[in-house]
Amino acid sequence: MPSQPLPSGEELPADEVLIGGVWTRGSGHVNEVTDPATGRVLTALHTASPEDVDTAARAGARAAADPAWRDLAPHLRARHLHRVADLIDRDADRLSAVQTADTGKTRAETAALAASAAGTFRYAAALLETAEDAITPSRGPWTTFATHEPLGVVGAIAPWNSPIASDAQKLAPALAAGNAVLLKPADWTPLTSLALGRLLTEAGLPPGLVSVLPGPGRTVGDAIVRHPLVAKVSFTGGTDTGRALARTAADKLMPVSLELGGKSPTIVLPDADREQALAGVLFGVFSSSGQSCVAGSRLFVAREISDDFTGELAARADKLRIGPGTDPRTQVAPLVHHRHRDAVAAHVEAARAEGGRVLCGGGPPEGPAYADGAYYRPTVITGLPNSARTCQEEIFGPVLVALPFDDEDDLIAQANATDYGLACGIWTQDLARAGRIARRIEAGTVWINTYKQFSSATPFSGWKDSGLGSEKGRDWLRGYQRQKSLYVADSTTPLPWAS
Repeated sequence: MPSQPLPSGEELPADEVLIGGVWTRGSGHVNEVTDPATGRVLTALHTASPEDVDTAARAGARAAADPAWRDLAPHLRARHLHRVADLIDRDADRLSAVQTADTGKTRAETAALAASAAGTFRYAAALLETAEDAITPSRGPWTTFATHEPLGVVGAIAPWNSPIASDAQKLAPALAAGNAVLLKPADWTPLTSLALGRLLTEAGLPPGLVSVLPGPGRTVGDAIVRHPLVAKVSFTGGTDTGRALARTAADKLMPVSLELGGKSPTIVLPDADREQALAGVLFGVFSSSGQSCVAGSRLFVAREISDDFTGELAARADKLRIGPGTDPRTQVAPLVHHRHRDAVAAHVEAARAEGGRVLCGGGPPEGPAYADGAYYRPTVITGLPNSARTCQEEIFGPVLVALPFDDEDDLIAQANATDYGLACGIWTQDLARAGRIARRIEAGTVWINTYKQFSSATPFSGWKDSGLGSEKGRDWLRGYQRQKSLYVADSTTPLPWAS
């Protein structure tokens, strides 16, 4: 079928994927990409196949080994990354429109994500220009060096919830480190990654250095992970898939970085600034329609203020504006796909079956404007123990479970009683107490009196079932390189062994 124009009126790109430096029709299955706000099919895309992955991996290995890239001085490689960032800025409005059509997100959010992607490429370029190898202290008649070299071909498997930002967080450090990259976007949201691929081509990267290979994880993703030329995989997605990927990587003795699921606690202490906490909790779980690995989906409120705070929160959640991502007034956009909307709804029905009380939401919005879209109302649930499935399983939608706590020890025990350990939010005016709680929380990131704020300069990692490895920060490039030690003799005196 021919591609339909975006809601903004722009045409979608041709039915092509990027395989080893060549834009061509994929040899995999045909995937219909739909607009989450309307259910309308935007385009039918021929996805990649395992054979395409093999072609891309071989082309990537050649490109990474070519002296034109392998031996390029760091400041010259950084120029490529700056050029990509400049092109993202140039096309930011179009990239925002494509991602809103792809994911359903609001234009305000997708514009911010495009800006974040450009910033990620610039930060990786800065790391590249400032990363240093070391002359290590000698323990003999040698000069010793510790150096870092590229891995070769890296597999980057990105999620559907924030494609361009997630793509950049994998592509930028991997390219800066000197590698080739096989990027696999999610089956539901391939258009943004393909648009970014066009800019990478325009930026003048060596042909074959980057491939964009949309398709199902069970075929395309699996082929990337298992390919003998792929030396590392960076994966963002569900914990079960990440665990299976790690088992395959173990057989290859291949490093992986895994950003996985979350069931993050957000904590309101009795002395919290009420307005700040209400706004922060709402943003933490209902922005992005709850489709965020760090969503603050478990709310712990001090018992003495629990009923009042949770009731006010539900009243405000019920007034959030639901609509398409193209409407600037929208606060809660549709979910990414109707199948995902149905999965979220099933979780809420399970909560009801467990005895949960739905204070607001609990179903799709009513009215003809919502009839064809993958919408779901912001939902607040109370009355469940922390051990309930709804409190333990990642829902990845606009669903919040509120629970009271009695004292600090009770809070820590409940907050940490989960398989996940990704993020946490704390709302209080007592910063000493906040610091004490933050140190006891089992999570890679803790926000105090704010939420869902990120910096390329600050490491991001998941604990427990929320991930393996770290992204961002000054050591980001090293995760995409292997270390080599060099010993250079200080004299020509033969070794005495044979004397």
